[in-house]
Amino acid sequence: MCRTGGVPDPAETGDAASTDAAFTALLEDSAEDLYESAPCGYLSTMMDGTIAKINNTLLDWLGLDREAVAGRKRFADLLTIGGKLYHETHFAPLLRMQGGLRGIALDMRRQEGGPLPVLVSAVIKHGSEGEPLLIRITVFDASDRRSYEKELLRRREEAERARAEADEARRQAEADRARLADALAVLQRSLVPDSLPAVPGLESAVHYHTASPDQLGGDFYDLFPVAGGRWAFFLGDVCGKGPEAASLTSLTRYTLRAAAHHDPDPASALTTLNAVLHERYTGDGNPRYCTCIFGIIEPGGEHGPTTVRLASGGHPPALVLRADGRAEFLPTPGGLLIGVLPSAPIGTAETVLAPGDTVVLYTDGLTEARTGPGRDDLYGEDALHAFATDHAPASAHGVITALTGLLESFGDGLDDDTALLALGVPATPSLISPSTSHTS
Repeated sequence: MCRTGGVPDPAETGDAASTDAAFTALLEDSAEDLYESAPCGYLSTMMDGTIAKINNTLLDWLGLDREAVAGRKRFADLLTIGGKLYHETHFAPLLRMQGGLRGIALDMRRQEGGPLPVLVSAVIKHGSEGEPLLIRITVFDASDRRSYEKELLRRREEAERARAEADEARRQAEADRARLADALAVLQRSLVPDSLPAVPGLESAVHYHTASPDQLGGDFYDLFPVAGGRWAFFLGDVCGKGPEAASLTSLTRYTLRAAAHHDPDPASALTTLNAVLHERYTGDGNPRYCTCIFGIIEPGGEHGPTTVRLASGGHPPALVLRADGRAEFLPTPGGLLIGVLPSAPIGTAETVLAPGDTVVLYTDGLTEARTGPGRDDLYGEDALHAFATDHAPASAHGVITALTGLLESFGDGLDDDTALLALGVPATPSLISPSTSHTS
């Protein structure tokens, strides 16, 4: 505090004087004391490296006695083997050429405790005629810095190792996924026919879209001959995905084939399948079921009608594209899921195909595809009926090609497996062509 007029208070004057006295006392250290007790190492050497002078700080760091160093050792003798090699090949030549060096990292030898990492700066002192007289060297303890650098290096190596391990794990996962996809593709093909057989007087086409390459699909289909010149065909969808679905699909296909050869009545075939699935899966408390539409088609040849008899258990109705440009569903009301009840009701339907007519079976992946900007709407049977009307009449190959394009237009809205099977009577006998199949 100052008095009025800016005159210092006596007490304040006394404090300032005490502070100045203490500060002055600190500055009265001798130059020798400042040299010997400096927070860094000092030494001076002759031009050949012989140590002429060294301070206590550096002697303490190295655990050496002055008498054993001054005039007896060269600067290089204080270094580790690696440090000495660097001194001879780089440090000393550069110092002579440049006259000074700064911040050179070296390791010095301690009597105990291992090497001491240091940063060394050196300058050559010249005489009045420019001749080199001696070398002045400062040494800074770099232990903390070296530890920090080692820690950074360790962390970097760990990060690189972790990145390499992650890359290897990713490559391995991709390879495993590729092998799994290949295995699943092979297994998937074993669950459905590689191709459809050629049916005299008919054209057939099929398309199978799997929603995920990492999972076995649950849709199935088949076409095969039975007695009396007739052909059995079916298409369906089992519950679930993966190995359990594959097992159920396999059992379903072979059961329907065996049932059709025993009794080629569509309703009887589905009744047999229902009994087999209910007995096989319901007893263990894990019921498995499927939807299925089964048909018998009897080609009429060049002059007779082609008849189709269908039976359905909870499956979407078949769709018929007529030669006159109409499209119509074949309802099979009352049919329930196959395998849920001991005796499941089976819905039936029958129709006649004229030349140019085509019947199409499909799974609900088609009608339940999500559409609209937000993928909130289902495609539905009404839209499918309108699509079929726009494309009627169409051959089996033509309608499957059109429906395949429709499926592709759904993009990520098609999130379920979808199977399509078409059987058609060519408009003229000359248009009879082999079956076609598509898989995606």
